[in-house]
Amino acid sequence: MNKEQKKSIIEALLFVSDEPLTEKKISGVFEEGEVPEKEAKAIIEELNQDFANSKRSFSIVNVAGGYQIKTLPEFLPWLTKLITTQKKERLSKPALETLAIIAYRQPIIRADIEVIRGVDVGGMLGSLLDKNLIKIVGRKDIPGRPFIYETTQLFLEYFGLGSLKDLPDREKFELQMRAKQKLEEKRIELEMLEKKRREEKNSEQTELFPEEEESL
Repeated sequence: MNKEQKKSIIEALLFVSDEPLTEKKISGVFEEGEVPEKEAKAIIEELNQDFANSKRSFSIVNVAGGYQIKTLPEFLPWLTKLITTQKKERLSKPALETLAIIAYRQPIIRADIEVIRGVDVGGMLGSLLDKNLIKIVGRKDIPGRPFIYETTQLFLEYFGLGSLKDLPDREKFELQMRAKQKLEEKRIELEMLEKKRREEKNSEQTELFPEEEESL
């Protein structure tokens, strides 16, 4: 197998995968020794350069220890028009605030989070656990042995981070989270407008063809 064939295969793998692919995982798709991890990394770098040279709308980024194809940020205005077709469960403002505390203070227990937030966070922790954005990593050796919380790999993927070392300063991260929230709120608003438009259209059709509606 020549290099161009390997490049095409790796490009296809990155396009179809819904999660970041590590060099080891990419190498494992080929016959043993056919594409070592080092060569997989070199091919990914070459693919990225090809994308940049041909001015493509996407690039390969390092996310959560693997590689994933992401659309370039300058195309966001057009992408927001498409998000009405995507179903993502929104995070409430309290959940986002709780997540930020965990991200920057992990490992952390519930009591410490509540001291910072000044409110009960049991519901928020349950919601973040359900969404797999945080995880329980053990119990703290103090009276009551409370759970210890940390963020997950999905958290890294959600915010496009290669690792926790890539976390921006707290203020910038909170701005990023609020931006994601506003985008999600806009999606919901667009969905509601589209639903209302469909309902009005159906109502108009019913008024135009009442007899046909009754017969059905």
